[in-house]
Amino acid sequence: MSHSDLDKQARSILIENDQGGYTIPTRGLYPYQWNWDSVFVALGFSTFDQDRAWQEIEMLFEGQWRDGMVPHILFRKDDPSYFPGPSVWGTDGGAIPSSGHSQPPVAASVVNSLVENDRTGRAPEHAAALLPKLMAWHRWYLSYRDPDKLGVIAVIHPWESGRDNLPDWDEALRAVEVRDIEPYERKDTSHVDPAMRPHKEDYDRYLSIVAACRKVGWDPAKVAQTCPFFVADPGVTFIFLRACRDLLALAERLEAQDEAREIRTWIARMEKGTRVLWNSTVKAHVALDERTGRQTDGVSSASFLALYAGLRDADILSALQAHFDRIAARVRYMMPSYDPDHRSYEPLRYWRGPVWAMINYMIAKGFAEAGDEARAERLRADTADLIETSGFAEYFSPETGAGAGGGSFSWTSAIWLAWASPSHAQEPA
Repeated sequence: MSHSDLDKQARSILIENDQGGYTIPTRGLYPYQWNWDSVFVALGFSTFDQDRAWQEIEMLFEGQWRDGMVPHILFRKDDPSYFPGPSVWGTDGGAIPSSGHSQPPVAASVVNSLVENDRTGRAPEHAAALLPKLMAWHRWYLSYRDPDKLGVIAVIHPWESGRDNLPDWDEALRAVEVRDIEPYERKDTSHVDPAMRPHKEDYDRYLSIVAACRKVGWDPAKVAQTCPFFVADPGVTFIFLRACRDLLALAERLEAQDEAREIRTWIARMEKGTRVLWNSTVKAHVALDERTGRQTDGVSSASFLALYAGLRDADILSALQAHFDRIAARVRYMMPSYDPDHRSYEPLRYWRGPVWAMINYMIAKGFAEAGDEARAERLRADTADLIETSGFAEYFSPETGAGAGGGSFSWTSAIWLAWASPSHAQEPA
């Protein structure tokens, strides 16, 4: 299929997955509006319909909770093809039924990008309306996912990280007692090969965490104090730090001086805090179980987001370049979600090895901004090759390039349109 045909197909997927102003990730497997999926989808829409891009993000923020959180799923309808649905979560935080925790906060970064690339003249108006909502969400993260002011962002559930079954969660998840869950029937494994999905014992603990948080009424302060899972995540931490930098640029552009001053204090706190995630043995930023104080021992794709977050220490850059080259010698396609030299690596099981297009986009952006255009281009070219070979799959094998998970996937289509397509090869990541 030609590149122009793939461009057309990607646009068609976004249009077909459009539910009337918001976009589902793919039909069947994910029938609702997902947080960071929607924000990346807005990038794709912005290449051919900027008004629709803004609508995607604005509809996501319709579900913002009264305390500022933007949930990871908005249940705009009750679809029996998905589990766990709204009745399992039992939340009452906002205007739309939702899950009880958040997802990686990429929204400020994409909003800033939409403003920078505006072709309509209406972007400042959209951005000004979103600014207080973005500020409230970032304040929520700092209050309830960094209550001890460590300068890192913790997740209270593997799902909150956006990288559900990452090996970094294994030890902390094993410590979660399986309790207070009713018999259940998973729906994901009826849509996708079970070998590509989390194990049942993982799901039992996922649901036990939900039950524990529901017991305290999803009160964010109580959740932070009592949740059996509370792990500082380099992925969310780095995405949040980048989002703060982009939110600062947005506030300055809108001449919102009070907000800009506040955001600068957040950035200083986070820049200092990221040091606690550095594992000097692994020579990368890793996860930290805040309940036990133990670090994990593997390099995940999120480790490479340090550059995307704006960390410019020469030792960090050289360490990541060395890891990049070592991993590139082990797999055909970059960047596997987990180190192929690690004992827990699985090339086709969701976040334990597969390549994800939107992660490649963020890693490449970081490398390019750090002056490493060669590695940034390797990521773009590999992402394009994967899509050309296996279509708009949810994720891909780093070894064979086979597509896996859901098909006709929205954010893969969006990343193709906004970055991976060869028509963008001349543009910076």
